[in-house]
Amino acid sequence: MRKLFFALPALLLLASCGGSSTDNAKTTSEQTAAEQKGETLTLDTVATKVDWKATHKGGLAPRWGKIGVTSGSVSISNDSLSGGEFTINLASLYVDPASVTEKDKKSTDLEGHLKSPDFFDVAKFPTAKFVITKVAPFTGSQPSSLITDPNYLISGNLTLKDSTLNITFPSKVAIAGSDVTATAKFIIDRSAWGINYKAEGSPENWIISKDVEIGLTLKAKKN
Repeated sequence: MRKLFFALPALLLLASCGGSSTDNAKTTSEQTAAEQKGETLTLDTVATKVDWKATHKGGLAPRWGKIGVTSGSVSISNDSLSGGEFTINLASLYVDPASVTEKDKKSTDLEGHLKSPDFFDVAKFPTAKFVITKVAPFTGSQPSSLITDPNYLISGNLTLKDSTLNITFPSKVAIAGSDVTATAKFIIDRSAWGINYKAEGSPENWIISKDVEIGLTLKAKKN
């Protein structure tokens, strides 16, 4: 379905995807980046990944895939996450062929369309970026999570194309020996970054769900 949106950040970045509205990342204006205290670790860009999933209205015709991360770091202070950032290579956006089942559709055609000016305009905006602005303990009174047993609530600036917004979502961070792993899964509204197919109110754009599910797996190793 060539008109189907990825999403992100992202991210970035991407679908009701079976989630409820409480699984949506809270979105606000751009915030000041958190100071990276303690030890700064370089991300393993091979093991680090961004998964995305998007659908038409009502969850129809789901599409999913991955996007590569080119660089990034996380900071650890007193065995707790204190900050971090990473850059996403939108030119690496990949559509899983298993998600394109129609005989007259190709995953590579959808990849090309998502990279075109109709969506991410990768030639003009080749990367997306996420920068942590706040890290807090996750408590039961906070929004529900698509991952099991989150222990952090992370806020960060997500830049898609020429727009930067702050998003907040639950995350599970594990620090074991020399290994650091952070995982998260949440939903963003692509239209908040002005990403629409044709005009915002056009039938072509309306039929695509604004919700995009993003899955993050960040891995780093202590020196």
